[in-house]
Amino acid sequence: MSTTRRAAVVAIVVCALAFTVAVPLRTYLSQRSEVRDQEAQLAQLQHEVAQLRDRKAQLSDPAQIEAEARRRLRYVKPGETPWMVQLPEDQPGSPTAAQPGQSPAPQAPWYENLWAQVAGG
Repeated sequence: MSTTRRAAVVAIVVCALAFTVAVPLRTYLSQRSEVRDQEAQLAQLQHEVAQLRDRKAQLSDPAQIEAEARRRLRYVKPGETPWMVQLPEDQPGSPTAAQPGQSPAPQAPWYENLWAQVAGG
């Protein structure tokens, strides 16, 4: 065999080996990346589980349950007088506090606003 033929055969063998190694290598690298992502997600979930276990331990205390009920559900004991202070800016539906002495401008119904926009006025 001539040198050119031998070089061609060697080149074909090397290319065949490269192609047989390339696909598994690519699969290995992509799976390694996925494993890294899954391990990060596992660590995050384990952290959340630890936080939830701590919260469960806190809520096993009756005093903590009572404090949560008072704070979140606004429960009061019999004989207590509940007070709720609502500031003007806390009222729902009013983005800014109204100036004293000014009455809010009356708003037309939505269909009149729509007709005014359609009519160009």
